[in-house]
Formats: sequence, C-alpha cells, structure tokens
Amino acid sequence: MLPTDEPLSHLGPSLLLLLQLQLLLPPASAFFPNIWSLLAAPGSITHQDLTEEAALNVTLQLFLEQPPPGRPPLRLEDFLGRTLLADNLFAAYFGPGSPSRRFRAALGEVSRANAAQDFLPTSRNDPDLHFDAERLGQGRTRLVGALGETVVAARALDHTLARQRLGAALHALQDFYSHSNWVELGKQQPHPHLLWPRQGLQNLAQVGDPTCSDCEELSCPGNLLGFTLLTSGYFGTHPSKPPGKCSHGGHFDQSSSQPPRGGINKDSTSPGFSPHHMLHLQAAKLALLASIQAFSLLRSRLGDRAFSRLLDITPASSLSFVLDTTGSMGEEINAAKIQARHIVEQRRGGPMEPTHYVLVPFHDPGFGPVFTTSDPDSFWQQLNEIHALGGGDEPEMCLSALELALLHTPPLSDIFVFTDASPKDAFLTNRVESLTQERRCRVTFLVTEDPSRVQGRPRREVLSPLRFEPYEAVALASGGEVIFTKDQYIRDVAAIVGDSIADLVTLPLEPPVVVPERPLVFSVDGLLQRVTVWIHGEVSSFWIRNPAGVSQGQEEGEGPLGHTRRFGQFWMVSMNDPLQTGTWEIQVRAKGTSRVRVQAQTSLDFLFHFGIPREDGPHPGLYPLTQPVAGLQTQLLVEVTGLGSRGNPGDPLPHFSHVVLRGVPHGAELGRVPLEPMGPRERGLLAASLPPTLLSTAGPFSLELIGQDGVGQGLHRAAPQPCAVVPVLLELSGPPGFLAPGTKAPLSLRIASFSGPQDLDLRTYVNPSFALTSNLSRVRLEQNESAWGCLWLKVPDTAASDSVVMVTVTATDREASTVPPTHAFLRLLVLGPAPQRDFKERSLMHII
Repeated sequence: MLPTDEPLSHLGPSLLLLLQLQLLLPPASAFFPNIWSLLAAPGSITHQDLTEEAALNVTLQLFLEQPPPGRPPLRLEDFLGRTLLADNLFAAYFGPGSPSRRFRAALGEVSRANAAQDFLPTSRNDPDLHFDAERLGQGRTRLVGALGETVVAARALDHTLARQRLGAALHALQDFYSHSNWVELGKQQPHPHLLWPRQGLQNLAQVGDPTCSDCEELSCPGNLLGFTLLTSGYFGTHPSKPPGKCSHGGHFDQSSSQPPRGGINKDSTSPGFSPHHMLHLQAAKLALLASIQAFSLLRSRLGDRAFSRLLDITPASSLSFVLDTTGSMGEEINAAKIQARHIVEQRRGGPMEPTHYVLVPFHDPGFGPVFTTSDPDSFWQQLNEIHALGGGDEPEMCLSALELALLHTPPLSDIFVFTDASPKDAFLTNRVESLTQERRCRVTFLVTEDPSRVQGRPRREVLSPLRFEPYEAVALASGGEVIFTKDQYIRDVAAIVGDSIADLVTLPLEPPVVVPERPLVFSVDGLLQRVTVWIHGEVSSFWIRNPAGVSQGQEEGEGPLGHTRRFGQFWMVSMNDPLQTGTWEIQVRAKGTSRVRVQAQTSLDFLFHFGIPREDGPHPGLYPLTQPVAGLQTQLLVEVTGLGSRGNPGDPLPHFSHVVLRGVPHGAELGRVPLEPMGPRERGLLAASLPPTLLSTAGPFSLELIGQDGVGQGLHRAAPQPCAVVPVLLELSGPPGFLAPGTKAPLSLRIASFSGPQDLDLRTYVNPSFALTSNLSRVRLEQNESAWGCLWLKVPDTAASDSVVMVTVTATDREASTVPPTHAFLRLLVLGPAPQRDFKERSLMHII
C-alpha cells in the first residue's frame, strides 16, 4: 500500500519537482478550459485539462528517464516554469519538426472518452461511475476494474478500446475529488487507497449518518456537518436522497431542491453549477496528482514500450498490408515484401520505426486471419511465409479483408491493398467507407489490372468494366487512391508505401479534379518540405510551373524544378528543396480520367472532431460525434499541431482564421466559417460553429484551413480525408466493462432525426459472428423525434479471451435510395474472468 505520509514517493524526484512548479502556475496557464466550460464557468478546470496535463507530465518523466538514441538527454530545468506542450516535448526528444499528431490524437481519444461518461446513456446516471450517492466502495471497484481493462486491452493491442476504458477510469478518479468531501476534510494529498485497493476504504458515512445542513443559497461553504466521515453527494432521483444527506448540487441536480438543499460538488468555478465552487482549484490539484499516479501506474504495469503504444508516444505510423494471395499475385507479393523489408531496415531503431504492424491475406472464398504485432522481425517472418498459391479466378474477398484490417489498424494510419482482382463482396462498400472515416485511416489500392481488360485472369462470370468502382469509393472516402499498374512496374509503384507512412500532408488543389485546359493550382508555404507530385492516368503531357514562371514538363530525369520518374501510367515528380513559396500550377492533358495528388512533409497539420452541445446530462458540455448530422447545430473543434514550426524561432506563431467546406468530389465551395481561438494561442485550439443550413443535406465534404504564418504569408491545409453529413444521429453504447464468454451483454441504441421525416430499416452485424437480437428492425421518425432500441449480444462459451468484437448498426432510408446509410460502430473486448481478477488482486497494489 502507498503510505499516507508519502503518497507520491513512487513518482520519482524529477516529477515531484516538476509538479511543484506546474501546480504553482496560475490556472489560466496551467489548465485550459474547453469551449463549453468557458461559456458556462470561465476559469474552470475540466476533465480534458486534467487528463492531458497528467499525460504530458508522465510523458516528460518517461523522456527524462529514457534518453533518446543518438540525441542528447533532456534536462528537467529546460521545462521548469513553462507550460507543457506536446509539440515542444516531441521536438526536444525526437528532434525539431517531429510530428506529435498521433500522440495528440491519442490524448484526444482518452479525453473524449472521459467527457463522454457524462453523456452516454449507460454511464451518465450511474452513481458508481461518478463516486456519487455515497457509493464510494462500489466506485472504487469500478475504477480498479476499468484500469484493469485498460491493461488487458493494451496487451491485446486494441489501443482504441484501451483509451476508452482509460478515459472512463480517469473520469471516475477525478470525480472523486470533486464529488466527495475529501478536500473539505482538509486532505492535501490524493486518497492513498483508491488505486491500491488491498485495504478497504475507511471512515465511510453510513446510511443513517446525517452529512449536510440545509443551504438555500447558490454558494454553500458551510453546509457540511462537523464530522470526519467520508461522504459524497446524491444526484438526481435515482437513487433517492435519504434524509439528512448531501446533494451533488447545481443547476441540473433535482435532488438539490429537497432538504437539505444545496450541494457539495466542486466541478467548476460557478456557484450556479457548483455549491463548493470556492474549493474547485484544490479539488483540481488533487485530481491532477491522482491522474498522474494512474498514468504512472499504467506505465509501470505495461512497461515503457507498451505504455508508449497506448498513448502513441511516437512520431511514427503503423504499417498495414492487405494482400491478395491467389496464384497470379507473385509479383505483387514480392513487391510488398521488398517495401516492408526496406522500411523495417531503414527505420529500425529510429524515431520513425513503425510501432504497429498488421497483415491480412485474402483470396476466395476466404480471408484472414489477421496478424498483428509490434515486433518488426515477427512481421517480416509472417509476411515472408505468404506465397501466391491456388485460386486465380476473379473476383475475391478484398473488402472483407480490408474491414478486418481496419478493425485492427490504429487510427490515423495508412492501409495498402495489393490485388489484381475486383471485389466479390462489393455489398460491404458503404460500411467500409464509414469505417475508414470512423478510424481516420487512408486506404491505397495497388491494382495490377486494367479495368477495361477482359482477358487474362480466369473468371467465373462476365465482369463489368465498372467492377473496380467499390475500390474507387473507398479510396475517395478515406482520402486514398486507386493506382492501376502492371506487374513490371509494381515494385517501383509500391515505393509510395514508404513515402506515405512518412507523415505527409496532402495539399489542396483548385479545382480538386482535373478539368481539360484548366490548370490545377496549389500553394506552397515556407513550412513545407519534400513536395511530391503524383500523376496517374493516360497522360499525353503535363507541366508544372512555380510562382516565378519556371516550368518543367513530363520528360523523365532531372529538370529545373525536380526529378521526374515514370512507371507506365504513373508519374512521380520529386520537387527540389527549398521550394519557392507562393502559387504553383499544374496542367495535365490526358485521355479519360486522370488524377493528381500533391503531398509534402510538414509538422504543421491539424486534427479535428465534431460535437453537439448537450445540457441533458450532469453537466453542460460537448458530446463528440464522428460525423455531423443533417439539420443539427454542430461545433467543429480544431487542434493545430506543429505550431512551434517557424521559419525563424523569433517569428510570431502561425494562425488559422477560417475553415472552408467543399463538396466532394468536385470541390464546389459550400461555405466559409470563422475559427475562434480557445485559450492561449500556443495550444492551437480553435472552434467553429457550423450552422444547420450548411449541413442540411447528407453527403461528403472536405475541410480546409486558411491562415497565415508568422510573417504574413498564406497557409493552406486540408483534412487528409473527407467527412460526411449523415442523415440521422445513431448512437450505440454497450456495457461499461468487458464481455465474458457464455454471457449476454445488453446494448443500447438511439436514433434521432433533425432534418425531416425518416423511414428507416435497421440492420445489425457482428464481427466475429456472435448472435445479436434487437427489438428494432424498422423505425419511422418525424423531425426532432427520437427512438430507442435494446439489443442483446450473446457471447458464446468458445469466444477467445482478448478478442475484439465489432458491432455495427446500419440505418438505411427505405424511400431515398440516393441517401447514404448511417452506421454506428461499437468496439468490445472479450475477457475471461481469470486475467481481470488477477489484475485486481495483484497489479493495483503498491507496485514500485
């Protein structure tokens, strides 16, 4: 157990010194309220602030204790007195310009999972998950269980699910210090037994012990009775508040109007929401220390390597291959092996070495199994054992294999599909499109087949020239592309694998598609390097022109602007650094459809997510959405990464002023919305309110940010893949814990329409094929109407422990065939009872 008089001794002297300085900073510097806490309670410290600040502290501790290979060690004194920023940590450890995008995205996943506990129907009113209603022992049990599930999911390499469980655990842990009277009892350190539960919680108030006096004011500093027992407030009507007990308090708490009135929560600085608002900063300080303890404990339990994967503490991407293994695929498989070997050998031991490897083979009628590892040698051995054998006829089970890869590939990754056949499972197209956007993964198809060719590979039926359209649709939805080539060029074309996982950004083109006799225009700023132009199609000629009027044509070899290579119908122009800043042009003349993509390396990029304001939970806040919903007021939240990247260190920070929405694929401008900075500029947090009229019609759109660098030159960045306005809101939630073999798990479904009447068919799908029953198969909704459904997932006795289960619900409009379906995805993990029990009994003890 952690001794009460030395509660932070296991964190190490370096971190203790850092914490002392961080906690002495004023709230405006040390903590950053999100948009809704700024509106409702200015100056408050949120769950997001606590979570990200704790993660950054423990990341710095890891960097201090593990010096970077080939670079000088970090010094604690360089960070004292400064607000910790992910970009600065990555630049100091991995080198200037090292992208922190994936790390910040992982922290965002944890933070949003944390905040969602106040909005999800399965968690928002459960007192055990918020340390409410004096259910302190039950709350600790659920807290310890969620941390245990985090470890199991991380070891199963399901880091998305691990971050969701970590967010839930941190929410409960932080709530303890706001919802209980621990602070009011005069405690100056985190509770010594919340995370180390060998000893039970002591001095708990019992059901018959009065705890609060009546308070009719908004602010209730003296309403706790004079006692030394540990208690917490009751919220709402379930469970009902016994006589003499404290309420949570605040505007949304119905129990606070029943004697004794008032409450004791310290959630914010506003007396309208928090009767003990005067103790908000003290509660936040202890919640931050406790959150650091939780992250440190997970680091100790997982080890540094696995902990780094949990939070994506790396600038590197993953490497994910989907391979057709039929007999005609020998050249393609060899090309994939060569590229994988090159990447592994070139990046081994460096900061850009891939952290996660995924391999999914397919043919017909089978696909899989999926192979995942973090060991490059294991991946290479598995890949080397794949050979082109059997089969040979078209089509194949490509999209089924791709869906399996998406389930196991980390977000913000590239997936490469090698095939020479069209998909047999084209019915999966829309679901795979939605899954790529939910996972934010980009899919590139390398197809050694001419779509117009009708001879060659055996076929069991006459195939349409349009048979590759499902690949085109998935590539468009994911921000990838389909590259048709020939066997003799596949090894050269496959070189884009190595380039694509180098964290390149795609530069916006105007217009976004090739138009005859009209040049494509793109902007180059001083923060871009290694610009590459890709041109694909039956091209007769092209030229590229820089702002000074210097041009280069399609001739292969070195030109005045860069080096040109050609592989059949695929052209690649590597531009010379440094590039002249300003407006560039590309003119392409081609037969049929041709494609142009311009990519560059830069650390200045952005993350984004959507949300809707919610006031029907315990607190006002922003409920996260994967995609905006037609007719619904939506907030766009932008997080700019790499703001420290400046031409000169003394230049002002870059800034973005507005966001442009464009229709996909033709690029018509839908609207421009101003971006408002939220908090200090160095945080790079921006928000835009997207009016319902802008999102009135379901369909895809792209996001572009417009701004200026520190010296006034234009900046233009585009999201790596398009978004989609979905016609209805579809929410799917499951049990707070894991699944156990031989059990039934209840799932909850909500459907809402905000743009008009909807007559919907509902379909469910489970991967793997577990039995799923639902009380809803069809629903008709009027505008602003909702429906709820219950589903039961039966987990067979034979279900493998540590296996991932994906539940998908699809809502399809019965009347409008052109309206795309809406999908909701829910990830669950099967866990046998023994590993979880073992974690609870052993790993949450005093482990250092």
